[in-house]
Amino acid sequence: MSIRITTLSENTANFGFIAEWGLSILVEVDNLRVLLDTGLGFSAVYNAQLLGLDLSGLDTIVISHGHTDHTGGLKDVLTRTGAVDIVAHPAIWDAKYAVPENSRERYIGIPFNRDQLEGLGARFRLTKEPVWISDHVVTSGEIPLSTGYEEVGRKFYAKENGKLRPDLMPDDLALGVKTDLGLVIILGCAHRGMMNTICHFQDITGEERVYCAVGGTHLIDASQERLAQTVADLGKTGIQRLGVSHCTGFQASAYLAEKFPDIFFLNHAGNQFALC
Repeated sequence: MSIRITTLSENTANFGFIAEWGLSILVEVDNLRVLLDTGLGFSAVYNAQLLGLDLSGLDTIVISHGHTDHTGGLKDVLTRTGAVDIVAHPAIWDAKYAVPENSRERYIGIPFNRDQLEGLGARFRLTKEPVWISDHVVTSGEIPLSTGYEEVGRKFYAKENGKLRPDLMPDDLALGVKTDLGLVIILGCAHRGMMNTICHFQDITGEERVYCAVGGTHLIDASQERLAQTVADLGKTGIQRLGVSHCTGFQASAYLAEKFPDIFFLNHAGNQFALC
């Protein structure tokens, strides 16, 4: 099995590439090509062109959750792919808002309506359950909050009938690849918790070993206690490569780099690496 992971959009970028707040990661497993998220705007398409990657050959798009910074590039991507399956949780279409402390509400949901995207060829497959895209590649589906110390965050809301309610992000999901070396897990934002996500993939696949985790970890506001517990639990998985992006934050990135010096890397737009 050959695996290549290419980050098309991220907050930071390698020389010559465009950085944009958000995330988009292309995962190629043998002849299967899956795109996790599409970033905030045009950067995923632009950076794919720089790398000489033809998005018209995508097999599936997976949406990790319905936030703008992960879905804002959908229209641009669809103009390149044409008709394509999009796997996501039904709650991606919730009206999502951020309400930071002492600030006004701000819409952060998908910036397009469903009809627009379906008119460009999107074929939505909305489900709470894991979806096996191939014999080795699977989405997490809805992730249980099992660790007890990971939380979604207090500033996120969804609006129903004109009223805001806390958004527990049931639509937060990730992509997993089962390999001979262990699990390769590609995280979108990990709003439901990086370790909750990893534990769920272990349950889905029956594979306890974690070879690689890459993507957003949403540790940007994590307490020192949560960081310490995350490191302790992550270390038990036997992880061999850890690449963090987007919503990890400087403090958490530095902490992870200190605790995992031999396997840690910052995952920027333009990064490409092969596994297995």
